[in-house]
Amino acid sequence: MVTFGIEEEFLLVDPVTALPSARAEELIQTLAPGDGSSFTSSAELLACQVESSTPICAEPDEALASLLEFRSRLAGAAAAAGLAVAPTGAAPAVAASPAVVSGTERYQHMGVMTGAVSDEHYVNGTHVHVAVPSRDRGIQVLNRLRPWLATLGAISTNSPYWLGRDSRFASWRLIQYRRWSVQGTPPYFSDAADYEARLARLIATDVVLDQGHIGWIARLSNTYPTVEVRVADTQLEARDAVLLALMTRGLVATALAEDESAVEGSADMLSEPEILDAGLWQAARFGLGGNLLDHGAGGGHAGRTAAQQVGALVEHIRPALEGSGDYGYVRAGVAHVLEAGTGARRQREAVRAGGFAALKPLFERSLTAS
Repeated sequence: MVTFGIEEEFLLVDPVTALPSARAEELIQTLAPGDGSSFTSSAELLACQVESSTPICAEPDEALASLLEFRSRLAGAAAAAGLAVAPTGAAPAVAASPAVVSGTERYQHMGVMTGAVSDEHYVNGTHVHVAVPSRDRGIQVLNRLRPWLATLGAISTNSPYWLGRDSRFASWRLIQYRRWSVQGTPPYFSDAADYEARLARLIATDVVLDQGHIGWIARLSNTYPTVEVRVADTQLEARDAVLLALMTRGLVATALAEDESAVEGSADMLSEPEILDAGLWQAARFGLGGNLLDHGAGGGHAGRTAAQQVGALVEHIRPALEGSGDYGYVRAGVAHVLEAGTGARRQREAVRAGGFAALKPLFERSLTAS
């Protein structure tokens, strides 16, 4: 079975002002896993962010247990330190002063290189790693994922608020990320050698620090033998993160099967980059509340409703989901998101009902929801 792992980034905030708090290093020390812990934790670019990583997982229950354990531990440690945790893709409120960059040498260097981009990079993502047998096979997977990335992004939208007001985007994080030197949907690559050569040329410039600085929403991991899909916002609830991971695994398994059987990929694999980029912006703007790039039409038309496009994605990966035993989880998870809404919709509903202060109890409940 194809294995996977999930990384989640969280924002630490002052419980009264809701402003980000640069105390991540302090909390990470208290979260050092002991014997039997099912997660690891680490610093992120900003000193107000904490990242968690699951172990390598084969079953959804493993991933869910790891995510819930970390979320519970983080919430407890934050409360003990007089802080709160925001499981959201972008900080709803930020101070006027520049963000504090984490103290590691690499992040300090990145902060200098990116200037005001890092100063305002209060965004958190869910990254899904799925194992691939080689980097060449991984490139074939990346190429076949491209038309579906906007759909995953729409399902995962959870960052509607920015600077204390509604951005009118379902994912402000995806828009904020467009300011990085290399970002968006990855280009089409002929093979792994092409991928490595183009990365080398990018890194040879003075605007890309290293491979980890490449901001494509899907890429090959430089650390693990995986494809890493980075399109999703941090999710309100752990089960939504697992849903995204299983759908991503389904896409990867489907692409690997197509490659193994020498079936030519869809013409959409070569979709025009400008259409894919517009589709990603569309997903960030509307989430599941509008149309999405219509993969099925083959031309990148925006005439398909979000529910239809999500249904098309599930049908596309259904054989892989049934093979892994994930179909029931994904079908139920998709039904829940379509009915209850994405995180962005749920945040907006909370604010409409109780004002901006209602985000705090929503976030608290979400951290422990199973």
